[in-house]
Amino acid sequence: MGATHSHDHVDDDHGHGHGQGHSHGHSHGHHHHGHAHAPANYGRAFAIGVALNTVFVVVEAVYGLLSGSMALVADAGHNLSDVLSLLVAWGASVMTARPPTARFTYGFKSSSILAALVNAGLLLVAVGAILIETLRRFFEPAPVEGMTMIVVAGIGVVINTATALLFMGGRKQDINIRGAFLHMVADALISVGVVVAGLLILLTGKAWIDPATSLIIVGIIAWGTWGLLKDSVKMGLLGVPDGIDQDEVRGWLAALPGVGAVHDLHIWPMSTTENALTAHLVMPGGHPGDAFLHEIAHELERRFHIGHPTIQIEAGEQDCVLGSEAVV
Repeated sequence: MGATHSHDHVDDDHGHGHGQGHSHGHSHGHHHHGHAHAPANYGRAFAIGVALNTVFVVVEAVYGLLSGSMALVADAGHNLSDVLSLLVAWGASVMTARPPTARFTYGFKSSSILAALVNAGLLLVAVGAILIETLRRFFEPAPVEGMTMIVVAGIGVVINTATALLFMGGRKQDINIRGAFLHMVADALISVGVVVAGLLILLTGKAWIDPATSLIIVGIIAWGTWGLLKDSVKMGLLGVPDGIDQDEVRGWLAALPGVGAVHDLHIWPMSTTENALTAHLVMPGGHPGDAFLHEIAHELERRFHIGHPTIQIEAGEQDCVLGSEAVV
């Protein structure tokens, strides 16, 4: 998401005050990159998804209430949370494209992480509201129009499947796009379940089938929400991104020619699509030159999908105040 950009620079060695007046020569290694792993702009997909699902939420809620189907109302509630989720993710995709400022030097890339957290929160609220009404319906069963359930839910299958296809291409690169995709796939499957429930009600006349179906829907939503919440919280706490093994990165850096030790290694997500790294390399033989740093940056991008590395070179002549892994 956002405009593709590139830069190719390595700062010259210079003294840099670092904790308690201690200073080290350091270099920032960056290389020419366009963040090819970031997904394309999904503004059009978000717009279509929001429009289709907003109309369907209204239709499904109205017919759910008219037909007495708690399963339809539950599905409408889930779809409403998805509309809000799409809006939040869409807003985040716009924010991440904005350039950095003097105060927000990384731009607004982290807004995509906040969006994932908000999405998980919205889903949890929807789960709670639907669960309360579903349990009430078990104790106070009401007649349900099975045919209305079948027709309305059938429309939902088509709309949710079409929306899911809009986000399928970017689901592996961005947790927000993945969230949108999974929401739509889950909605399509839930709508299929509502169709089946409508058929069973027509065949058996058993009213309890409707709240039972709603309960299953709640379970599916809760299961998907837990995964999204866990991933987004981990990103919000700047945990090492999934797919990156910090020990493997440390081992690779330590094995570079001339490197005696690696410390103060940190790897974190700048956004839901871009990763950053900082590390101190102890090189007793001295600074090996800019070409060495450029090669490190290139390999970190290629091997580990880390596009924003900052490497500090230390000759090891004096102890670094960040030398201990217990110090952050």
